[in-house]
Amino acid sequence: MTYHDTFLRAIRNEKVDHVPVWYMRQAGRYQASYRKIKEKHSLMQICEIPDLCAEVTISPVRDHNVDAAILYSDIMIPVKPMGVDVDIVAGIGPVIDNPIRELADVERLRPIEPEADLPNTMETIRILRKELKVPLICFAGAPFTLASYMVEGRPSRDYHKTKRMMYGAPEVWFALMDKLGEMVVTYMKAQVAAGAQAIQIFDSWIGALSPRDYEHYVFPVMKRIFEGLRDVPVPKIYFGVNTGHLLNLWKELPIDVIGVDWRVPLNLASERVGNSFALQGNLDPVYLLAPFEVLQEEVKRIIDLGLQHGGGYVFNLGHGLFPEVPEDVVTRLTAFIHEYSAGRLRG
Repeated sequence: MTYHDTFLRAIRNEKVDHVPVWYMRQAGRYQASYRKIKEKHSLMQICEIPDLCAEVTISPVRDHNVDAAILYSDIMIPVKPMGVDVDIVAGIGPVIDNPIRELADVERLRPIEPEADLPNTMETIRILRKELKVPLICFAGAPFTLASYMVEGRPSRDYHKTKRMMYGAPEVWFALMDKLGEMVVTYMKAQVAAGAQAIQIFDSWIGALSPRDYEHYVFPVMKRIFEGLRDVPVPKIYFGVNTGHLLNLWKELPIDVIGVDWRVPLNLASERVGNSFALQGNLDPVYLLAPFEVLQEEVKRIIDLGLQHGGGYVFNLGHGLFPEVPEDVVTRLTAFIHEYSAGRLRG
């Protein structure tokens, strides 16, 4: 079988035959095969069985012909060995029995040793590099998004406890950012050493902050993370939801790809960050529930804008696939993205 590196070439702004596409949460509950596995295994259990985790990761590539695989995992996986009692509860998300409240809680967090603490994750990556014929993306959660769970104790809509710590106990906040920042760098380097060919930092909930708060409370740790990964020889992707107001700050980071959600048109994102970065995005995933001809028109519009960007372009969603999406639509959508973009690139 031929190895397909279209995803990596697009990021490097090299010539490609079609726009590459992968989907956040492309291994998930919209898949019949995945739902069958989840009847017997929880998310955490799947991640502890390398062969099974590799199969879940590969299945969207095999079934939908996407141009990259993303490791099946969760952003909370590496915080557990730090000493965080976390479980992924169905219908809720991450639930933490010992949330961070004071400096002593932060000081108890220990550095991770990925090969010792997360051997099954490392083995899964090694299996995938042997079996995949497309690039493998691995990932970590960004410090703010991880902290939003670790401080709140569970998912939140307003992040009141998190922001209260930022504003009222900055010494605790910055200590937590330091610990999480070190973990992210260590974890990312280990994943690359095991075989990751690109890495994405998910800052899913960072859009809850104003530009001023982001610049003061979060930007320093993000800069340290990406500076710490500067010499890691794979593309670095940064993604968050509702982050159009932060793009002017993101362009100051040493990253390769900026993920854009559907709230910011790609042409505006391109204006804000310039051509030094590839763009990734940015279909609203709810369009996958629309009539297919409506979906096609929106995809055409997005691809046309993406191809106008001068720094490389990868198609993706503005957030992850969700359970109600028909699986056959994902297959049809991927084929349409390939076909339409190939025609546009041929002129």
